[in-house]
Amino acid sequence: MSNFKFQKNKLIALAIFIVLGFAALQRPINPLAGSKVSFTLFDLFAPISGAFIGTWYGIAAVFLMQIVNLGFHGFANFDKGAIIRLFPVLFGVWFFAKKEKNLLIIPALAIISFNLNPIGRSVWFYSLFWLIPFFAYPLSKKSLIARSLTSTFIAHSVGGAIWIWAFKLPPAVWIGLIPVVVMERAIMTLGISANYILMNNVLAILASKVLFIKSVKIDKAYLLKLK
Repeated sequence: MSNFKFQKNKLIALAIFIVLGFAALQRPINPLAGSKVSFTLFDLFAPISGAFIGTWYGIAAVFLMQIVNLGFHGFANFDKGAIIRLFPVLFGVWFFAKKEKNLLIIPALAIISFNLNPIGRSVWFYSLFWLIPFFAYPLSKKSLIARSLTSTFIAHSVGGAIWIWAFKLPPAVWIGLIPVVVMERAIMTLGISANYILMNNVLAILASKVLFIKSVKIDKAYLLKLK
């Protein structure tokens, strides 16, 4: 019976994360080159979900957030970029929750895939961004910034590796994106970290008052001392 209550509470928490994620998807930040879709506040919120409700629940929540958003706006209004965008963030969620070294295979494969493309080979230096997770990973278990940085660049590597094959963007576009990526991923790293601290504290406060919140993982290391 207690296990049933636990699973029920998890599903309620999952539903709340889907609602919050859907709201975040309505706030665009920066358009994606070659597509009609944009980065949104969702990209700052989504990666942390698995850390609170469990890896697979988090991945499911993030995927469902995006499906609900596509349905809400009408599938016909989105291009293939919107469909491709469903997947990169899921890998970011996975890493942020698990912090597993084995997940570094993802940016490694992304670098290979990117450079197998003729256009990708002509701008091979763009794929050097995906070495960042290898440098940040050793610090990721103790540093929230390093954890967020690794997560966002793993997601970026998946997106970039798919984008180079899906869209025939000329080399000049990829070169022009380099300073954009630097700024964008810096903002995302700080945003993910800030959102994690905020949600961790909000959920900690709610946990003492709302039963289903007790099934959510709280990290005591990031609880703010208000007194």
